[in-house]
Amino acid sequence: MYRRYGALNWWPADTPFEVCVGAILTQNTNWLNVEKAIANLKREGLLSAEAIREVPQERLADMVRPSGFFNVKSARLKGFVQWLFERHGSLEGMFAGEWQKLREELIRVPGIGPETCDSILLYAGEKPSFVVDAYTRRFFSRLGLVSEKDDYHRVRALFMEHLPNEVPLFNEYHALIVEQCKRHCRKKPSCDGCPLGRACCHATP
Repeated sequence: MYRRYGALNWWPADTPFEVCVGAILTQNTNWLNVEKAIANLKREGLLSAEAIREVPQERLADMVRPSGFFNVKSARLKGFVQWLFERHGSLEGMFAGEWQKLREELIRVPGIGPETCDSILLYAGEKPSFVVDAYTRRFFSRLGLVSEKDDYHRVRALFMEHLPNEVPLFNEYHALIVEQCKRHCRKKPSCDGCPLGRACCHATP
């Protein structure tokens, strides 16, 4: 996949905090919608932990409206920032300790599920925690390595236990999986020109 697609330089963000916001906003929507919401926050000077802490939730919800479920997501952003300041004081403080302990803590924050948690750890904190999403399950189930019904932790373990725990590797690998699924490994496969057609049990002539 790397030979086909090259370096994808994911996650697209200007700051680690922007990654955290994007990881929360991308739940149950596509990235184009997230970009619109983030553009709103940038325009209004609200893309910082301090600003999100101080802004009224109604206004925050209006800013993130393009991402969908805007009332829920504004509450999750507020909750994450409140936890961040109360527990760690800053994003730098949050990432300063052992990342495995941070993962156990972060995943218990309301609205921060495993995928969001690992996205924050990998892309904002540069910690070697592999991210699994629907694309990962679909792609590797078609290669016969997992089942689409396998839970998050079982699929993640496949990568954590068989790959070197290296941030650049995890970063690029996940981005390549997303690109592969957008181009070829769709819900209805588009196999023409797929670089992995020979290994896929769903490949069509």
